[in-house]
Amino acid sequence: MNPRTVFGLASAAVFVAAVGWYLSGSESDRSAGAGQGNGTTVGSASGSAAGSGASADGAGANGPYSPAGLKARQEQLALWRGRYERAEHTYATYRDATRYPYDSRPIAEHPDQVRPFAPIAEEVKLINAKGEVVKGVRLRTTQERVFLSGAESVKFTVAAVDENGRSLPLVVRSASAQTIPDSRTPIKLIQTSVRFADDGSGGDDVALDGTYSAVLLPANQGFRAYSGTIRLLAEISSDAQQGVVHFDVVYSPDAPATWAGVREALEGGSLNFYVKANVRQAGRYVVSGRVDDANGVPFALLQFNEEVAVGNREFKLQVFGALVVDKNPAFPLRLRDVDGFLLIPDQFPDRATMARQVGVVHVSGKYTKERFSAAEWTSEERQRYLAEYGKDAETARRQVEELTAN
Repeated sequence: MNPRTVFGLASAAVFVAAVGWYLSGSESDRSAGAGQGNGTTVGSASGSAAGSGASADGAGANGPYSPAGLKARQEQLALWRGRYERAEHTYATYRDATRYPYDSRPIAEHPDQVRPFAPIAEEVKLINAKGEVVKGVRLRTTQERVFLSGAESVKFTVAAVDENGRSLPLVVRSASAQTIPDSRTPIKLIQTSVRFADDGSGGDDVALDGTYSAVLLPANQGFRAYSGTIRLLAEISSDAQQGVVHFDVVYSPDAPATWAGVREALEGGSLNFYVKANVRQAGRYVVSGRVDDANGVPFALLQFNEEVAVGNREFKLQVFGALVVDKNPAFPLRLRDVDGFLLIPDQFPDRATMARQVGVVHVSGKYTKERFSAAEWTSEERQRYLAEYGKDAETARRQVEELTAN
């Protein structure tokens, strides 16, 4: 898996938009230049008009250009100025979007990653046993996560409201979790009852507030040897109406690695957090961590995406030097909310998750801004793209200079 596509970085989106704008402009340039003929140069466009010794209306020309030739020259100048502007914009946009590496980015580019462990909240229509929408009743649901493994649990909540958002009485008549086949391979059906409560127990936060809660612990509820989708189905009664609601999670029975602490090092003008792990299963690991500054302001999203062997390993999460220089966060930095998974290609589930590390997992030392490098990130691919965009801009610049020289 290409790490640039795993996380959908904002730099790629900016780059694609810039190139699209450039190409669309080039199309209009080609359309505008079609009337001048293919391969027409500045000299041929003006020389043909000047060489005739007369303007289009038959009047003599005192200067080197007839009115028609001057008009053609001005059209070409406008065309090349537009191309130059677009080429410069594309070059600058790509350069700025790739100033930092793809695995050390401002977290402002990824607002959905600021609070990665927030429950998934939805408001859905109540559906009856026939699959029909029950009018006048909507359900507000949450679930802690979609992917889990090993001894991890997942909490669900459900509450009922009317079309105006006012709370409605709710009763969860029954609920059960069962395996859902995701392929044609036959599997044994596993099913277990699940208790929803509104009495302050079993994961319920507040008694009698109209929100029912349930906790599913697959390893302890019959799914210990199962890998795949588990569906929780609950039968609901509200305001004399009945219906069902369901939640899906993807479970892996074994965590592929366990966490083992963090060390830090200031190296090459960047601050590196080395997240330690005991790796039980080799393969490609994807690890993400969030960094806040000393004031609790979200600062950076750090990522790791590499092949890892079995044993005691370290996942390198880098706070890139230029990112610190540009944004000037208050130290010490706080690494928090670290999650990771083993990518399993060409099968479902496509990952086996590690246990979440919720909250602050490491606090850095205090460093001055001067200890960090302001150098831009570089790579063979980045240099190649900058060179090509630079050539486009230089070609257009030379054409503009020729057309304005005399």
